[in-house]
Amino acid sequence: MAIDDGMTIDERRKYLHHMRKRYLAADRATRGQLLSEMEAVTGLHRKSLIRLLNAGPLQRRTRTTQRGRTYGAQVEEVIRVIAESCDYLCAERLKPNLPWLSQHLAAHGELHLTPTVELQLTTISVSTLRRVLQRIPRDQPRLPRRGPDRAQRMIRGIPMQRLAWDQPQPGYFEVDLVHHCGPSTGGEYVHTLQMVDVATGWSERVAVLGRSFTVLRDAFQRIQARLPFPIRHIHPDNGSEFLNAHMLRFWQQAMPGVQISRSRPYHKNDNRLVEQKNATLVRAYLGQQRLDSVAQTLALNQLYDLMWVYYNFFQPVMHLAAKTALPQPDGQIRYRRQFDRPATPFDRCCAAVGDQSSIALADLHELRQGTNPRQLRRQIYHLLDRLSTLPGATPGDTEDVYQTLCHPNTLKKGQGHSGNIISWQNSLAHQQSG
Repeated sequence: MAIDDGMTIDERRKYLHHMRKRYLAADRATRGQLLSEMEAVTGLHRKSLIRLLNAGPLQRRTRTTQRGRTYGAQVEEVIRVIAESCDYLCAERLKPNLPWLSQHLAAHGELHLTPTVELQLTTISVSTLRRVLQRIPRDQPRLPRRGPDRAQRMIRGIPMQRLAWDQPQPGYFEVDLVHHCGPSTGGEYVHTLQMVDVATGWSERVAVLGRSFTVLRDAFQRIQARLPFPIRHIHPDNGSEFLNAHMLRFWQQAMPGVQISRSRPYHKNDNRLVEQKNATLVRAYLGQQRLDSVAQTLALNQLYDLMWVYYNFFQPVMHLAAKTALPQPDGQIRYRRQFDRPATPFDRCCAAVGDQSSIALADLHELRQGTNPRQLRRQIYHLLDRLSTLPGATPGDTEDVYQTLCHPNTLKKGQGHSGNIISWQNSLAHQQSG
């Protein structure tokens, strides 16, 4: 059948144009045989074929009246609220998650959802959703994306490799450090330590003042305390802040059995996932401004606590599902990439771990159920505005980096998840009261 073979309307008309001469010159019996053949090839009804063959020119006529709108203003208003709550995702990432996001926001009183609108959200196509999103103005445009810094000098003794893109097990992290030095690299300034899990897309960010072993050890301890799964592999670039004797000894003691590798020098695609998140989750929010005080470090960590919930629980991500090699006539090879269904890092984590009854995942599930993503996004941009008003370090004065470290009680084993949930909820309540 033509429908199964993927024959387009223009291809059917071209086929019928060649068959018309035989059809008009044939007798009655032969016409019946030709109609049966054309019916099998095109998939059209016998009467439709007779009308087309006897109607004159087979060129398609231009539409004279446009079709009415299928999705009205109510659907567009719901999409506007969902798009704002998710920080204006693309249509491909947003479409599969429209039903549960609309129900979640309706439960928090952010929108009114009728059965008709709820049904239309399940039937709207990606192309239609893309056109709707283009008509929605953005209230907080992000800064232009900028490329990350180059890798530093090569460190011998650590294997160079790339983490497999189809890694099924969580715990394989790409690690990088983002500099917030502004136009000058002089003095101490704030850095963002970011880790991204290859399998689930789970991302972690901690602001540190300087690059000393003390602050980096504290940052890794914060991340390790609130992760819902263990760290199995650490894959940084060639920076000396990561690959030194103190940090290697700490990783081996704090994470027994952890594997350590590094990317190739000047090959930023070896850390492709974390480099992408450096642009979208750090630079897009903070730009290239200089941050170098204790107050700015503490405020930035409050911002990252909110982003930890927002991006791991409410921002669907797409993962590469398959790559097909396509040889080209010039001898080169191109790859066709296929992506899986968009899902949040938390949902991917639950599917990978497979034990949703555990205490850690149960606490995280309760946290998402009680979180309003639209309100959370407003708090993120409120903290951004507050961060921009904080003063930097006074020239000549020394900032105390120990004031930026996490309290030891929050890093005790087994208390990381609940401690971070309480910390986040207290932070959000404090922002609302302010």
